[in-house]
Amino acid sequence: MTEKWDYLVSEEQLEDLIRNYCNDFTALARAGRYPPITGRDAEIDDCILILLQRGRKNCCFLAPAGVGKTAAVVGLAQRVVADQVPDYLKNARVLEVDLARMASGTSSRAEFQARLMPFCKGVAERYHDPNKPRYILFLDEIHQIMPSCVGSSYAGMSDTMKPYLTAGDLLVLGATTLDEYRHYVELDPALDRRFQKVFLKIPNSDETYHILKGLRPAHEKHHRVKVPENLLMLIVRLTDEHMRKRNQPDKSIITLDAAMAFHVREHGVDSELNVESIYHMVGRETKLNKHALHDEKKLEEIFRRVDILEGRIQDESKKQFTVYDPAAKLKDVEMDQSYQRQVEREKAAEQALLAESLKAQDDKIGKKPETDNKITELAAKLEKKLEEVVEKKLEEKAEEKEKQRDMG
Repeated sequence: MTEKWDYLVSEEQLEDLIRNYCNDFTALARAGRYPPITGRDAEIDDCILILLQRGRKNCCFLAPAGVGKTAAVVGLAQRVVADQVPDYLKNARVLEVDLARMASGTSSRAEFQARLMPFCKGVAERYHDPNKPRYILFLDEIHQIMPSCVGSSYAGMSDTMKPYLTAGDLLVLGATTLDEYRHYVELDPALDRRFQKVFLKIPNSDETYHILKGLRPAHEKHHRVKVPENLLMLIVRLTDEHMRKRNQPDKSIITLDAAMAFHVREHGVDSELNVESIYHMVGRETKLNKHALHDEKKLEEIFRRVDILEGRIQDESKKQFTVYDPAAKLKDVEMDQSYQRQVEREKAAEQALLAESLKAQDDKIGKKPETDNKITELAAKLEKKLEEVVEKKLEEKAEEKEKQRDMG
């Protein structure tokens, strides 16, 4: 017998609320509105793992501004559309709750709650219906829902959502910076323990380059300007060097877009982006002379790095094999022999010095008690000790040469 589900919030009411106050990331992804999200596979996997859990199944992305917290949520929506998620999340709807739209036009907290409560209730009561898709709610700048966030139009919204989070009837993704999370969300232990944190690291130069490659087709289609791979890396290096107060990949994406727009204005469409357009926009943003940004050696190094990343040449710094060089081997043997002769000379000098010292001591105390035997005995001990030292030094030298060969 099929269970009958009688909802307090009708389908029509819920869809009106979603249409008015949400951005449906899955619908937009299905329509091809987003470029491919690259470089965030591990973080999206962690997010899916959290959503699959029975308890504490809410996730909060923590990262500095511009690192790509919203992009990670878009990446999750793209996986849902591509049917690359477990059965539990099949056909799920990833909805960004636009709190500004929800609060717009309200003059009191009661009016805001009148919009928020039916939305939360409508989503929560469908969570247990196996015939309904999962609703995954995304709250950007989630710290603004906390009562302690002074100046926020939706401060205190957390108190409304907390009962649904406690019952496990909502799947919520949040995004904010680590400092704001600690300053606002962690002050409420009851809400803090209902979220699991996923940290997004700032991508390095190579990772940012691959992100720009993923975005390049959409930018080329919009501007009708081709962008060579080398210039993508040039943008990454220039922004890394001269825009230190901002984070990757945001600063490189913005610079790429602006440079292409400038190129269209100056040279028109159906052409190829040039370095002058990039220098102009970086100089405009950083107040540097665009001519001072040009460096031939840097360009050569950038071109070489791109060739390595694209597999056109091999990265010499990562070779794991040693090439046999007879001349180098002979040189090593000669160096070892010279080192051995030097050690032997030092050993003979120390033996002579010891003999003279013992002889002087015997003369001083007026005795002649088997001096030769003492010298022989001590010399043997010294020789054994020196042999151990020499052997250890030779082993260390051999290990050092082996490391140098591996690095070379």
